Amino acid sequence: MPKYLVTQSELPEEREARRGRTGKSSGETYAATLCQIVADAEVTIVAPADDDAPAFTIDDIQRFDGVFLTGSPMHVYRETPAVARQLAFMRVVFASGVPSFGSCAGLQIAVAAAGGKVRRMPRRMEAGVARGIVATEAGSDHPLLAGRGRVWEAGAIHGDEVEVLPPDAVLLAGNSVTGVQAAEVRFTGGVFWGVQYHPELSLEEIAIALRAQADDLVEAGLAQDAGDVARQAALLDRLHAEPDHAPTRWKLGVGDELAIEANRRREICNFIAHLNTLRNKTG
Repeated sequence: MPKYLVTQSELPEEREARRGRTGKSSGETYAATLCQIVADAEVTIVAPADDDAPAFTIDDIQRFDGVFLTGSPMHVYRETPAVARQLAFMRVVFASGVPSFGSCAGLQIAVAAAGGKVRRMPRRMEAGVARGIVATEAGSDHPLLAGRGRVWEAGAIHGDEVEVLPPDAVLLAGNSVTGVQAAEVRFTGGVFWGVQYHPELSLEEIAIALRAQADDLVEAGLAQDAGDVARQAALLDRLHAEPDHAPTRWKLGVGDELAIEANRRREICNFIAHLNTLRNKTG
């Protein structure tokens, strides 16, 4: 039975707010996705950024086959106690040697913990659909992106991005909005694979996130008003309900990589396949 550790950097009030909108915290969404992919998985959720979080040791992390870092509202360039706790936890994960994977803020946390830089996006947010993601030469041969074409789209919503990758990191993919859409980070004996987009989320959850951040999207210039956001969210809801609905695909300008759930989850499945290979080698 594979054992996975899901770490969420949402603080308690943020977890409750997300549960109110979506029914799950980001960690609970990740856990549900993992259990759908691996039916016999044993998933533990922790929140190391919390005020009362216990200190995690290398031995604690080494009880798991893999670590997953969720998205969250955390801005890792802010020097707060919560950020410091989250980065300290990630450095323990690296030192443990247990493979890790993360999306959105998860990527940013791993990058910052390993010495890279994260910033607020200087021009605008990326929300709803991340378009024109292109694999680098290194990414086209990397197992994280196995099965992806040279260009694809993905569900995304973020206002922060990786500015500078740390030493010993490899850029795997980017697009015209965010230069780092996928990367491998190596630090103190550990290896992290991550993406800026959200392979763990359903299109319905992306739609909910858009509605929750409607004011930010208007301020960023992505939408003229809340009605624009509502219409885009409605299209994502329709595609969630009917992945093959051609008019909705046309209006959104997307294909199978976004519309089909198994394709959206490709990076998570590839990471799990990597964990299985490692388990078989050591087992």
